Amino acid sequence: MTTLNHPDEEFMREALKEANKAARKGEVPVGAVVVKDGKIIGRGHNLTEKKQSALTHAELMAISQATKKLNSWRLVDCDLYVTLEPCTMCAGAIVLSRVRNLVYGTTDPKAGAVDSTARVMENEKLNHRVKVTSGVLKEECSSVLTAFFKEMRLKAK
Repeated sequence: MTTLNHPDEEFMREALKEANKAARKGEVPVGAVVVKDGKIIGRGHNLTEKKQSALTHAELMAISQATKKLNSWRLVDCDLYVTLEPCTMCAGAIVLSRVRNLVYGTTDPKAGAVDSTARVMENEKLNHRVKVTSGVLKEECSSVLTAFFKEMRLKAK
């Protein structure tokens, strides 16, 4: 296991805290944080079941909190850390909100739209480029999801 001194790992651990909050609420455990100048300015975790809204993904919750904090929809010079590869909706919001860097933990082979399916960030027609780093604390991010779905399957029996 790697040390905690790397900033990407430090902020991903904060996103994992958010994912664990979601799990405790019975939500798919995905967490996200927005960072500007080394400080977290937005946090979020999935609230889809509680809010009964497909729009309440972790990334969107964190982006919304950060835009309120900055009083601007543009998250210039901000970085987003999320435990799971963003879906198409969230990838679009990340580009539109002008996030500088996206750092995610584990891939989502079925719905991930950064590296797994649609590859939104690589669309040359979009007017903003987001630098992407994947695989940060991959095992930890993946195990939170695996444990959650295992528990859900056991409850369904």
